[in-house]
Amino acid sequence: MMYEWVKALHVISIIAWMAGLLYLPRLFVYHCEAPAGSDTSERFKVMERRLLRAIMNPAMIASYVFGIAMLVMIPEWMKQGWMHAKLLLVLLLTVSHMMMARWRREFAEDRNMRPQGFYRIVNEVPTVLMIGIVIFVIVKPF
Repeated sequence: MMYEWVKALHVISIIAWMAGLLYLPRLFVYHCEAPAGSDTSERFKVMERRLLRAIMNPAMIASYVFGIAMLVMIPEWMKQGWMHAKLLLVLLLTVSHMMMARWRREFAEDRNMRPQGFYRIVNEVPTVLMIGIVIFVIVKPF
């Protein structure tokens, strides 16, 4: 019974984390259009900071906590190839999160030098990683 609760909380955490990873680059796309120092730019700064600090960071931490808890409950998974592949993609998702945090800081300091197109492409990275993670967890191809 405890495993089901941990798994449910893990899935809930992942959904919240993914929502932030998909939304933050979209905010960056729109923020690129706003002149530095404008009311619109300042509003985006607040939205980006709150999304990262209030949703994405706690959701990422919870995802790790509940994921590790499941691995403690079922340590045999660490001997399976699909889990190693999944963990590699989770690591890449975490790197993506950290990069977004750095870019948010650059926007906050009016130092963004990247065009909208960059953030449009970056917006697809979490989706591709999520697809791989889901396939490894559900299909367990190896």
